[in-house]
Parts: sequence; C-alpha cells; structure tokens
Amino acid sequence: MEKDRLVRVRDHIPNIYVDLPYATADNFTGVKMYDFKDAYLRYGTVLKLKAAEEQVEKAGYRIKILDAYRPAAAQFVMWEAMPDDDFVADPRRGFSKHTRGSTVDVTLVDREGREVPMPSPFDDFSGGAKRVYDKTEPEAKRNILLLEAAMEAAGFWPYVNEWWHFNDHDIYPVLEAPDFVLE
Repeated sequence: MEKDRLVRVRDHIPNIYVDLPYATADNFTGVKMYDFKDAYLRYGTVLKLKAAEEQVEKAGYRIKILDAYRPAAAQFVMWEAMPDDDFVADPRRGFSKHTRGSTVDVTLVDREGREVPMPSPFDDFSGGAKRVYDKTEPEAKRNILLLEAAMEAAGFWPYVNEWWHFNDHDIYPVLEAPDFVLE
C-alpha cells in the first residue's frame, strides 16, 4: 500500500482506542466538526503509530486517539473559536498538519481503555498543556514521558504547546477531500 494513502487506523491497529471529541459538539468549539466517528491517517503515519502502540503496550498501556485526519473546513471553525497560534493553526496561513492526515492527538489509557493521569486535560489552553513538566504530578509526568518516548522512537515529533499532539516526520499535502467516504 502507498504510504500517502489515507486509511482507517483501526484497519491496521485493531486494538487502538479511538474517541474523537470533534466528531461531537463536546469540544472547545461547541460544534460538531466532522461526521465520521473513526480515525484516519496516512498509511505511513499509521505504521509509525503502530510501532508506538507496540512500545506502550509492553509497559501495560494502550494509545487512545483523540484527533487524527481533520477536514480543512474544520480548521476554520477551530480558528474562529480559538484564534491563538499556540493552539490552533490559522487556516489563512496554512492548514494544520491534521488536514494532511499525518498528525495525531493521543493519550495513554490502561488495557481496559481508562485514561491515565496526564499533565492536563485534552484541549486545555493553559500552561498545563505545554511540554514543560516541572509542575506536573509524578504519575502524569511518567505517563507523558513514556508516551513521548514511544512516539518519538516511532518517527513523530511532539508539538511544544500541546502534550497530546504528535507530527509525523514525513510531510504530506493537505487533503481537501479524501478519495473515499469516511465512516
């Protein structure tokens, strides 16, 4: 399969957890931003995420996806709700890497799917979201460092302002619309 093909993540990592707040109105915008309920990424990115999942699984955890591919139109909704370059990419200057299908927002969960302590909640727009862990509780710090190490070893680089946000080192073009229906 071509590395740049957009694919459903669970087709390649069946046991990964997926919970997409942007597929509901229960997110910081208060608006449902897309209609699909499953996570999609470029196949090359999925292979890297699978390697990270295998690493955290050895430590007794799993990865849960909070956001993956996001349609370009969603970026405008997000920018309208939070026009802050530290947390949301200004779509007038270029889209988020989520619109390329090569960025994923993730957290750790235990084997039963329960979230474990992390530095802050997802989409927290305070200093608690930043990758400076000097005031982070010890258990949350251990968890995020485990997640970061697995993601970096697999080929992702972390975004400094959001502990949950990881970019694939490989760059893909913006996907205005996938070539198949997302479910």
